[in-house]
Amino acid sequence: MIEAKDLRGQLLRDEPLANYTSWRTGGPADYLYVPADLEDLSTLLRQVPDTMRVTWLGLGSNTLVRDGGLEGVVIVTQGALNALAEAEPLHIRAEAGVSAAQLSRYTARLGYTGLEFMAGIPGTVGGALAMNAGCFGGETWRQVTAVETINRKGEIKLRSANEFAVTYRHVTRAQDEWFVAGHFIVQHGSKEKALNDIRELLEKRNQSQPTGTANCGSVFRNPEGNFAGRLIEQCGLKGKNNGGAFVSDKHANFIINEKSATSEQIEKLIQEVGAIVEEKTGVRLTPEVHIIGRS
Repeated sequence: MIEAKDLRGQLLRDEPLANYTSWRTGGPADYLYVPADLEDLSTLLRQVPDTMRVTWLGLGSNTLVRDGGLEGVVIVTQGALNALAEAEPLHIRAEAGVSAAQLSRYTARLGYTGLEFMAGIPGTVGGALAMNAGCFGGETWRQVTAVETINRKGEIKLRSANEFAVTYRHVTRAQDEWFVAGHFIVQHGSKEKALNDIRELLEKRNQSQPTGTANCGSVFRNPEGNFAGRLIEQCGLKGKNNGGAFVSDKHANFIINEKSATSEQIEKLIQEVGAIVEEKTGVRLTPEVHIIGRS
């Protein structure tokens, strides 16, 4: 149980997580909390029992919550941890709930360059830090100089980027320590060019990806020297469905919830696609999406 003492945020019980994920699926959270700010988040975490699971959601992309929901407490950062400012010259501080696209546009409008690629990441800063998200040739941690983390005791720490082992779509961090803000380095540039580059990147994404649909972003990681979408398309799997879940006709590494699919249907489709690709090509695809919760 959570005492709910001296909290200023919103604490909900048995809240359906379909309202908080980009696939629009997922069962209820035992507890769901939207913090008022970092100090309030610290107050909450000090009240969470050591045995209680803590799960974080930003925009709910890159995540499939099973239909049975999630045990413990789910912390929603979107619209909550949203501080964004120039901490010092050429360094931007963004809290975990700031969307990657918002960070990208903010730096461009200041006349800085280096974070244009983040406009194409369909998630928050917290998620981008946790998985080293990237697109259009850029990766989040190439621009990170430091991060702020919080632990179960509610302690906030400033850590150098050098303290973390960062690889493709993976960042090694201490157990029960989570990213709550990132410090990003940028360079002087042209405001007009940066904003134009963002517009061009987004147009490129709109032409090649099923934007505006209920999806999680890329489902599988790209295997070394190849592309997951290319392999899935080569196996003739565009349009393959399980119930209301479909492999996108526009980009085969996207699965769309078109007709009120369940998480179970989406998960089974992911498994089927992976099995067929391995059978036909010999390549085992690794899911990029995190599948969590009770069946």
